[in-house]
Amino acid sequence: MDLSQQPEIVQQIAGYVFQGWDLAKGWLLSPAAWSQFAILIVAYLLALYISRKLRPFLTRLLTPREEQQNIFATARRFVLVFLPLLLPLLAYGLTGVGESITRSIFGSGEVIAFGKRVFLFLAARILAEKIILDGFLKLLAKFVLVPVAALYVVGLIGLATERLDAMVVPLGNLSFSILFAIRFAVVGGIIFWLGKWSNSQSTNFISKQEEMRPATRELASKTAEIAIFGIAFLFLMNIMEISLTSLAVLGGAIGVGLGFGLQKIASNFISGVILLLEGQATVGDYVELDGGEAGTIVKMTARAAILETYDGRWIVVPNEDFITTRVVNYSDSGSANRYEADFSVSYDTDINLVPAIVEAAVSTHPEVLKEPFPADCELRGFGDSGVDFSVEFWVNGIDDGKNKFTSDVLFLIWNALKDNGITIPYPHRVVEIKGNLPAKPE
Repeated sequence: MDLSQQPEIVQQIAGYVFQGWDLAKGWLLSPAAWSQFAILIVAYLLALYISRKLRPFLTRLLTPREEQQNIFATARRFVLVFLPLLLPLLAYGLTGVGESITRSIFGSGEVIAFGKRVFLFLAARILAEKIILDGFLKLLAKFVLVPVAALYVVGLIGLATERLDAMVVPLGNLSFSILFAIRFAVVGGIIFWLGKWSNSQSTNFISKQEEMRPATRELASKTAEIAIFGIAFLFLMNIMEISLTSLAVLGGAIGVGLGFGLQKIASNFISGVILLLEGQATVGDYVELDGGEAGTIVKMTARAAILETYDGRWIVVPNEDFITTRVVNYSDSGSANRYEADFSVSYDTDINLVPAIVEAAVSTHPEVLKEPFPADCELRGFGDSGVDFSVEFWVNGIDDGKNKFTSDVLFLIWNALKDNGITIPYPHRVVEIKGNLPAKPE
């Protein structure tokens, strides 16, 4: 077949096809190859039999009780995830034993070596499809690990590596190969995924340290996050053999170009660090800013704090606003809040009895504190319809959302006044009519 007039890529593909055909014919006509095929089949069937017998036992051994949450139970659950790899790995190991036998007898083992690579490819596919659940790692396994394993099976991994390394992408005074870019993306992705996992584990551990103040826990979490990803970046640069000196020039140029545009971001970042260090506002506090924003801090990031209002909305407030404006914190650790409940009694009431009755009633509420001050009923004035009073009381928490302190206190006041025969007035109007009323028409 004359392919001299065809494009170069067609000629290369045809050359690979002819080489494969010659190899296949050599295998089909060789007694040593047939023996290796037989060993492959026996190794697979033996691995299938062993895995079927061994898998139920390993499943029972590695499955802990649901209530067990210690480190050993976690390790057992982790190993249990990889149980689907038992069959291809057993076949790979048994095939390796068969390969050593055939090489010692016939002096060759290409067929059985090919079978070993096929079992390794099957293990890579199972890993990508059934075991890896994380989205990023699954994508990496599907589009990197499986194709690399396929190239390894057909023996083209070296050729593909050479071709990718020869394809150079120029970037000004710098240049890099496609192979370097792929390695950088894969290694960088794995390292930063490990950094993200380590950060989540450290955050969970720090959040469980109840003896630390909330602001200290938040600061420790952010410090651990910066340290983890900083180490991950340096580790990546070291693995890829990238000089940090060359990056310093590029970083300086970017810093000069974007410095003015990033002033606000830098200001908010520094403000966030100050907030964490001083502990004036942290996650869980109910705050109100001069701009009218009010809510519970549910998250503090490097740039802003997230406030959740009582109607479920989230407000993003830049960290700088907590430093440059007046902030009212209703939930500062260790402090209580004072509230007032206003009410009135009729003018025919002996008002000297009202304070004791109301204070006793309000003090029965389980959330009303005796320190720093007990409930205090005060006379506030003489209104148009009745005598105005107000009772002051202290509680831990905010009077909204899940807490209804003022509403509960008003119920207590109403019931106490009714039990003591004291009426709560409502407006009355007296209308005077001068002269005679008009006669009713007949």
